[in-house]
Amino acid sequence: MLVHEHIQTAQDFLETANREFEAGDILQGSEKMWGAASHAVMAVSQRRGWPFGSHNAMREAARRLAGEYNDPFIEAAFGVAEKFHANFYHDFMESEERQSSAASVRLLVTRLTAMTDDDRNGSDQSQ
Repeated sequence: MLVHEHIQTAQDFLETANREFEAGDILQGSEKMWGAASHAVMAVSQRRGWPFGSHNAMREAARRLAGEYNDPFIEAAFGVAEKFHANFYHDFMESEERQSSAASVRLLVTRLTAMTDDDRNGSDQSQ
């Protein structure tokens, strides 16, 4: 996938997550929230030439971005997205937690999307 395809997938997953949650499918909504965050991290990582092929690589990318931007929210929100991934398997998040956590993931995706615009370097593989 190209950077813009990861961004589009992240946006699509956010929309799908909203529909899944509204329909009462908490597990699928949770997994789509995780997917949105992971694709957004993949987009930034790909743009910068960082590895992103594993869960650990994505976690490391979130940590690096948090340090680079002096913004601990990035790493924390990625951790929230990981919690949605776990919720897909274990269904432990309460409604209030899901709502506040979903807002964090949405903001994370927005911030990461902006970074892909800010980081344009002209590389064909990144577009």
